[in-house]
Amino acid sequence: MVGDPCLYVIDRLTVLFDELHVKTERYNLHEHKRQISSLPATMKDADGVILASTVEWYGIGGYMTQFLDACWLYGDKEKIRSVCMFPIVMSTTYGEREGLHTLNMAWETLGGVTCEGLCGYVSDTASFELNKEYLKLIEKKGENLYRTISQKMPFLPVSSYSMKQNVSAAAPIPLTPQETEQLSKYVADEEYVKTQKEDIKELASQFKSMLSGGTESGDDPLIAKFKGAFKPQKNLDASYKFVIDGVKNPLIMRIKNDTLAIEYGNIERPAVLCKTKQEVMDDITGGRMTFQRAFMSGSMQVKGDFNMLRMLDTVFEFK
Repeated sequence: MVGDPCLYVIDRLTVLFDELHVKTERYNLHEHKRQISSLPATMKDADGVILASTVEWYGIGGYMTQFLDACWLYGDKEKIRSVCMFPIVMSTTYGEREGLHTLNMAWETLGGVTCEGLCGYVSDTASFELNKEYLKLIEKKGENLYRTISQKMPFLPVSSYSMKQNVSAAAPIPLTPQETEQLSKYVADEEYVKTQKEDIKELASQFKSMLSGGTESGDDPLIAKFKGAFKPQKNLDASYKFVIDGVKNPLIMRIKNDTLAIEYGNIERPAVLCKTKQEVMDDITGGRMTFQRAFMSGSMQVKGDFNMLRMLDTVFEFK
């Protein structure tokens, strides 16, 4: 922010437009970085737009790129076609002309028209701001922009829009401008996006479990191992709940004498609650570890009746 030559240019143009009684509205993208997706909607009532960026090491800033992406995804293309864009790119290192070209090409690809922009290299901000010739040049560019928009000067057609319509591989979003604008607001809502990501993660986990053979049903390999190793015990009435990392639902087990009921689900007050990892459960069901040893080594966290925990090694004989 300190010593950014682009800010000086914007400030001088704002003063000029105020003198010409032009209403301006400014958005500092770093201040609206969480709402960039919804910013294209702010151009609905605009006759012109100024896109300004400073090249600090290579290319235009990342927030500007995000804004242009948002215009492509959520912007009203018909409105953009009628908005004249004036690019400003100042550089403190190298590449101001390349940055100007990037903004022009991006806006033309969106279907809009561009004015002759302003770009320059600034090595010393102080001397740049004190140079009256530079100030005259900036104001001259601003006056040209004002005349271009106020007099509705025509522009020659460019090939970018036609080529985009003919060869663009990306299918357009089949939404109205109003629906697209609403979608951009959802994208800018962090809580909404967070909820969607969690839902997607949960669905991905379910599909991953299905593809790996674990359907969390009665045919689940883990359930089959428990049923195959079950050795009924008289006078035993207990309930167990296993919370396994990577498995969506807990494994619930109810044992009563010679009856074993086992399924994925939930139970409020089990006699024994066990929390462990999938690898530890594989070692137990593979006969390489006992429930008691897993608990004593800290591989399994247990809460409840420890006598019932010890009975697990008697009730199940894994080989």
